[in-house]
Amino acid sequence: MGAAGQAQAGKAYVCGTLDTKGAELRYIRDLIEAAGVPTVLVDLGTGQAAADSGADVTAAEVAAQHPAGAEALASGDRGQAIAAMAAAFERFVQGRTDLAGIIGAGGSGGTALLAPAMRALPVGTPKLLVSTVASGNVAPYVGPSDLCMLYPVTDVQGLNSITRRVLANAAHALAGMIRHQPPPAPASAKPALGLTMFGVTTPCVQMVTAALEADYDCLVFHATGTGGQAMEKLVDSGLIAGVLDVTTTEICDLLMGGVFSAGEDRLGAVIRTGVPYVGSCGALDMVNFGALETVPAAYRERRLHVHNPQVTLMRTTPEENARMGGWLAERLNRMPGPVRFFLPEGGVSSIDAPGMPFHDPAADHALFDSLATAVEQTADRQLIRLPYAINDPAFAAALVAGLRAIAR
Repeated sequence: MGAAGQAQAGKAYVCGTLDTKGAELRYIRDLIEAAGVPTVLVDLGTGQAAADSGADVTAAEVAAQHPAGAEALASGDRGQAIAAMAAAFERFVQGRTDLAGIIGAGGSGGTALLAPAMRALPVGTPKLLVSTVASGNVAPYVGPSDLCMLYPVTDVQGLNSITRRVLANAAHALAGMIRHQPPPAPASAKPALGLTMFGVTTPCVQMVTAALEADYDCLVFHATGTGGQAMEKLVDSGLIAGVLDVTTTEICDLLMGGVFSAGEDRLGAVIRTGVPYVGSCGALDMVNFGALETVPAAYRERRLHVHNPQVTLMRTTPEENARMGGWLAERLNRMPGPVRFFLPEGGVSSIDAPGMPFHDPAADHALFDSLATAVEQTADRQLIRLPYAINDPAFAAALVAGLRAIAR
């Protein structure tokens, strides 16, 4: 048998609440083992576990992984118990050294238990969740991960003509993912570089990509919240060797309540891993909302620009820009790896230029001055002010030179 058919070292973790989904989970386990992949059956039940549940890892063992101990699950409230078990399970899976893939099945409660731990695993680790909520909005469960969700058609309640077929498909899919790994990257493979882009910074990113694509596998992420999260998930997973964060606009939406926030952990992966980081102020002139009528009442008198019928942009003020500068500086100061952060004094987006709707030098300079005051510059951490607009070829060239100077 060729290398593609050999089982990966490690086991398939079959996880869920054995007190309510025991028959279904054991069915999945048996099919995966029949396909030649060893398994670990993990119980996540928050009720009274049966002594003969047959779990390889008991619910009590998982609960003990909670930062506050197993007592955190003893509130008596089902919702609180599920949240606590989810936190314990997330910590549990991250400590396993033999986990080659993971599968679970359940309803809304089981999905809430399983999804956070699955999301926490590195991109590329096979992860499959059979869930009754998989036919709705799955963004809160999948997030920026490569979690596969499968809708069971009927409820995951007992083995019948439908659930046997769907659960078998799920079991065989996971077994196949584990047994058939992608071929190793060729020795000549280029290191991956993460770049962030918005429509108003597209020319800059296109020029940067053209200059670097001979040496890097350029992965461009749309800075719409999930884009930034996805890039940082790949950084955490060790799949991106450096970041060229041209477009940090998601910070506007985080701090001012727009719709494209990537959350408080934006730049967290760079801090955790120390990958080389080149950043800039792309689109920090705008907060994103939906259609014009969805703009919050508190912002209705602000400078607004209808980008298209579904997207309305709000110009950031000097005060907001100073706040963003402080937020950015705090994170830049915590980055342990080499950092170059470029300030485009000629404008931070294509509509922040003379004659354009968001041209506001005072607002931009509040951002630049806030960064200059708060960033603790060292030989490895440098703030570089340039007299160019962000989409100027000279600015793109400076970004490229900065990346090449610090790349490993």
